Amino acid sequence: MTRDSQALDAYSQIVTKVAATALPSLASLRVMGRRRTPLGLGSAVALTGDGYLVTAAHVVANGPQGIAVFSDGKETQFRMVGSDQLSDLAVVRAEAEVPAIPAGNADELQVGQLVVAIGSPLGFSGTVTAGVVSALGRALPVPQAGRVIENVVQTDAALNPGNSGGALLNSAGELVGINTAVAGVGLGLAVPFNSATQRIIADLIQHGYHARAYLGVAGVARPLAPRAARLAGQTHAVEVTQITPGSPADRAGLRPGDLLLALAGTLMSTPNDLQRLLVAELISSPVPLKLLRNSTISEVTVRPEQLR
Repeated sequence: MTRDSQALDAYSQIVTKVAATALPSLASLRVMGRRRTPLGLGSAVALTGDGYLVTAAHVVANGPQGIAVFSDGKETQFRMVGSDQLSDLAVVRAEAEVPAIPAGNADELQVGQLVVAIGSPLGFSGTVTAGVVSALGRALPVPQAGRVIENVVQTDAALNPGNSGGALLNSAGELVGINTAVAGVGLGLAVPFNSATQRIIADLIQHGYHARAYLGVAGVARPLAPRAARLAGQTHAVEVTQITPGSPADRAGLRPGDLLLALAGTLMSTPNDLQRLLVAELISSPVPLKLLRNSTISEVTVRPEQLR
């Protein structure tokens, strides 16, 4: 056996083992409307042994119920438990007991690392593809929400329509991502599965939603002029471009053109930084916001509301 064939055999053994372990936890979703009208297809993966499955929010956006088909051919009804559009994650409950997928941590992924994608592209359930992590830390825009899904995992494992909601797994067969989008040939994207994702999923199971804080500002990243940078002690800020009337930012007196520097003592330099800082714990609490206006640094108090 040549060295190349030995390497291929080792690669095949890893993918085969991951597939055999994970397939019983995967489901193909047939989303149904009222009167059982077909509304779409997708994938899901079991997080618990009592039927809680995680999928992509856009898979079940048009219908909160349907049929889940597992790799052994078993079919059962499912209903949506909770959905979070801004992370493109949803939880559904199937009337079945299935093995839970082992939990991994996407924060430990490295570019070039082997990953395996399993889902139901074009309705073909239990489809397995493999590739590598092509890039980390991508941002996926959510135009209808005016926000982005952060830290998205990019992979060249082949994904097609219907893969959304399926599993991205590491070589140990652990869940490291929920496949979310096909951005082009050889370019698939997955929501990372990590501690932040697990908090969202726990909220969806317990409450049906995940709370986020909201200020009501739109902004862009702006480099600071040398004098302003020395004054602020940082090189970039978030320039306010728009204020939502009646929002917490409006009530706090923010204006277009203000340069936001820090929230609750944490520096920010991009709109993504601001989005990341607006956690649920800040809702209804007085929070200091540091800003630069007319070459003067000042601090205002904002009271973030819950994003609706």
